[in-house]
Amino acid sequence: MSLITRKITNGRTTDELMALLSAVACSILAALFIGALYFGREIFVPIALAILLSFVLGPPVGLLQKARVPRGLAVVGVVFLAFSVIFGLGTLIANQLSQLAGDLPVYQSTMQEKIKSVRGATASSGTLERAADMLQELSRELDRPKDDKSGRGAISRLGAPNAAGTTQPIPVEVRQPDPGALENLRSLIAPLLNPLATTGIIIIFVIFILIQREDLRNRLIRLAGSHDLQRTTAALDDAATRLSRLFLAQLMINATFGVIIAVGLTFIGVPSAILWGILAAVLRFVPYIGSAISAAFPLALAAAVDPGWSMLAWTLALFLGVGPIVSQVIEPLAYGQSTGLSPVAIVVSATFWTALWGPIGLVLATPLTVCLVVLGRHVERLEFLDVIFGDRPALSPPEMFYQRMLAGDPTEAAGKAEEFLKEKSLSSYFDEVALKGLLLAQADAKRGALDQARMTKIRDAVTEFASDLSTQNDSIPEVTSPTMDAEAAAAVETVPDTAISSNLPVVQKADLPLDWQGEHPVLCLAGRSPLDEAAAVLFAQLANAHGLGARVESADALSTTNIAKLETAGVAIVCLSYLDASSPAHMCYSVRRLRRKFPKTTIMLGCWAENIDKEALEELREVAKADTAAGSLREAMMICRTSAGVEEHEGLPNHVTAAVRVA
Repeated sequence: MSLITRKITNGRTTDELMALLSAVACSILAALFIGALYFGREIFVPIALAILLSFVLGPPVGLLQKARVPRGLAVVGVVFLAFSVIFGLGTLIANQLSQLAGDLPVYQSTMQEKIKSVRGATASSGTLERAADMLQELSRELDRPKDDKSGRGAISRLGAPNAAGTTQPIPVEVRQPDPGALENLRSLIAPLLNPLATTGIIIIFVIFILIQREDLRNRLIRLAGSHDLQRTTAALDDAATRLSRLFLAQLMINATFGVIIAVGLTFIGVPSAILWGILAAVLRFVPYIGSAISAAFPLALAAAVDPGWSMLAWTLALFLGVGPIVSQVIEPLAYGQSTGLSPVAIVVSATFWTALWGPIGLVLATPLTVCLVVLGRHVERLEFLDVIFGDRPALSPPEMFYQRMLAGDPTEAAGKAEEFLKEKSLSSYFDEVALKGLLLAQADAKRGALDQARMTKIRDAVTEFASDLSTQNDSIPEVTSPTMDAEAAAAVETVPDTAISSNLPVVQKADLPLDWQGEHPVLCLAGRSPLDEAAAVLFAQLANAHGLGARVESADALSTTNIAKLETAGVAIVCLSYLDASSPAHMCYSVRRLRRKFPKTTIMLGCWAENIDKEALEELREVAKADTAAGSLREAMMICRTSAGVEEHEGLPNHVTAAVRVA
């Protein structure tokens, strides 16, 4: 045994071996869990239904308790009312089905006439009719009892010889004795025993869960780990909130959809309109295909009832008109991000739970998967569930910006930025998303994972991205309709509350001093790499959005040969852009060269390195001998506005104010 162990550990490290064993153990546990769900579905399905119903009935019970109604009485009353409504709907459906079954023979002649008209309209009707007649003849031959019509060799155990000396079979009829009253009662009750037993179990579980809600929550906290009460309580509250919101919204929307369908079919004249309305409401709980299934039955009935085609056309128009409005307009407004599931997760969960539990699993697929996603969001070991099935982006907003720049897809990045700008300002997006994405690229370049060609590609993509946003200003919009894009919403959440959020009006050229009224009073210079130039492009675009013209020069402009060719006319402030704070010597020499070229111009050091504090930024400014320094694009923009005399010093941090005064 030790020899085997030694051979294994020689090929893999201990950590790799432990990770492999952990993966195997998790796979075995997952297989056992899925097997238990499948073979124990007779037990788990009622429990799952009871738990989900308790989320729906929990809010009404809470309202009654606030009205001083005892909990036991409130629970029993709400459960009794809910199941009374369910049984009432079931009775109504049974009556409608019975009435429809009695009227079906009346519609038979209409359907036959329509089939004949359709056959006559098709060019291949003769072939179809011959094929149908042949199939019917074969069916009659297969159903015909065995007998020899030729009369030769036919022998029967009971029979008499005919004139030809053969025997003819005597028909024998076997009759069962009449069942007694007990047998009739048993045959009537037997099909109802299983549904009634399941319903009884669900009612008992619902009452138990609602009465013992706090006790069950405490037990779940103990199982999950009482050492982390905050995380466990947050997970349970999140699950309860999401499921209650989801179920109540679905119940109201689907019930409204069913009422609209029932009323519309009544006006159109389709029989059993109430039945089809209830069916439409119930089947809408089935994702994607529920609405189509609910429309098939009234469409078929409309074709059977009406001798013409107008009723069928109106019924089709009703479903095509109401369905998309509910699914594409009302549901996104009502649900928002409440489910937390991606579209792929809904399809996968529907397939998985249907395979396990059949049709009832299809209805329960979405809420059950919501529970798994919430667990993955709060339990570290199950985080993969949130990544796979959740609707939150798998990458952070800066990572997605970086990925799009690497892929050369600035247009899509600009579209996501415009969604972000529905709620936040342009400077917030540049600082919290775009600039942090460039910092990720800088980290890759520092460790040698990003070559010069890719950095140049990123710079070109950022330039095109900034050009696509050239019409955007830096004002904070009035949020009338929040963005529904999941990626943009995640980016909005990254903006800290401590960020500067005051609106800065666009500067008019006539209000600027003479030295700022040139075409490009702001000169943005890259420090060392194309990534620094990409950051300079973002700052230049922000300056243009504020009404201060800006132009960008690459890092080559700082070389001894090229700096002499640098255009100085109309430049009021120079911003030297760096994504990395690890080269103060290079900053110092760059500022020195710029000072010789622009002796009377304010030189600002823009160091966009992540988590650089005020003291470190001021130290860099002193080492580089710059007039002022900024750690964010918005801070640099405020320095420009202050230098131009259009902004008060109070809007700036203390260290920036002092630097501007020195300048």
